[in-house]
Amino acid sequence: MILISLAIFTALNNIKGKEMGFEKNIVIIGGGFAGLNAAVILSKKNVNVTLIDKRNFHLFQPLLYQVASGGLSPADIAFPLRAIFKNKKNVNIVHAEVIDVEFENHLVITSKQKIKYDFLILAAGAKTHYYGKNEWTKYSYGLKSIEDATSIRNLILSSFEKAELESDVEKKKQYMTFAIIGGGPAGVELSGAIAELARMTLHCDFRNINTNEAKILLIEGTNRILPTYPDSLSQKAKSNLEQLGVSVITNSFVKRIEQSVIELNSIDVTKIIKANIVIWTAGVRVENLIEKISKKYNLDVDKGGRIIANRFCELTDYSNVYVIGDIANISTKDDIPLPGTAPVAMQQGKYVAKRIYQLLTNKKSLRPFRYFDKGNLAVIGRKAAVAYRNEIWMSGFPAWFIWLFVHLLYLIGFENRILVSIQWAFNYFTTHKSARLIANNINQSPYETK
Repeated sequence: MILISLAIFTALNNIKGKEMGFEKNIVIIGGGFAGLNAAVILSKKNVNVTLIDKRNFHLFQPLLYQVASGGLSPADIAFPLRAIFKNKKNVNIVHAEVIDVEFENHLVITSKQKIKYDFLILAAGAKTHYYGKNEWTKYSYGLKSIEDATSIRNLILSSFEKAELESDVEKKKQYMTFAIIGGGPAGVELSGAIAELARMTLHCDFRNINTNEAKILLIEGTNRILPTYPDSLSQKAKSNLEQLGVSVITNSFVKRIEQSVIELNSIDVTKIIKANIVIWTAGVRVENLIEKISKKYNLDVDKGGRIIANRFCELTDYSNVYVIGDIANISTKDDIPLPGTAPVAMQQGKYVAKRIYQLLTNKKSLRPFRYFDKGNLAVIGRKAAVAYRNEIWMSGFPAWFIWLFVHLLYLIGFENRILVSIQWAFNYFTTHKSARLIANNINQSPYETK
């Protein structure tokens, strides 16, 4: 009887919704953390949702560095968008690239079709930012996509293979030198993972090289790594990295990048570093689509191209257009812009979805968006991490354990959570990283793949 009553109640609610005309077309551009969370909330409402992405999967970007270092396979941190919404008849997935948007006509133009909307959510994500030095892209790699991560993995493993066959001592050293530019969480996590790969996983695999002699350089322009973290945690992270064999270089700005060469300016001193692989984690910028839209409609943007929206995540002149995630500059009540992190994007996605539905149902609308800070985490290696929230700081094993739990919790898909937890447990007890596959020709120059 209870089941029958629930079925009748649901059916009546659906009929009531249709009679009141709640079935509006909501288009979401981007299937990242922001767009996905908005779509999940709206999929439970009586609205039509169109989620557009040039990828057919949601990518868990915080774990890209583990793919790059051979700890996880790409499929472990990606989940097909159609599989997420397979039982949601009101959600339509469009696998296409958005070419343009017409706010005045309520129209999204993709490479395959034109789509009308009543409400539009822009959540297109970001790309690697070289601060105007785009020529450096030829000699370095960003870490924003599956392709980036697998390319870096190929290059790192190929470098060890080349060092194994090299007779020249200096070339052998250069093959085993890796530079990571940018001392934020991404750079810290990647440098620690590469150091563990060299010193714990590969140390018995080769006969002519000692992988413990690999040089991992972490370069940061400010006076400390993790500059947004409390100073004591930054120092703890630096100490943990140095114990792994990472050389931390601070107060150093990149002046030039060429093939296997980095020129640094450090307190009026120029330094030349030779590194076989250069990885750039120093900044991000909005996608080309967002730059195009911003110029077209003369939108206010910040230095990174992020669109400045109001406290409701809306465009002031287009109240049915919402901007969230990495492309949004939305300030707190203290007028401090929120960072482009996954927790911020997830909360914005949920907020905007609820606000749109409340506007459609003529209910009292939500208050301005307010970010609930759950804290910040950065992992350095086995049993080593740093974490803080307000005045609560921690490091070492407790922070590392929390990091594991949080990342498993946020992974999409039960199967992915199980696979990753098993892989992490196996890696922890054996120091073995199973995804050490080279997918390109090891005789190819690292930069010929670009």
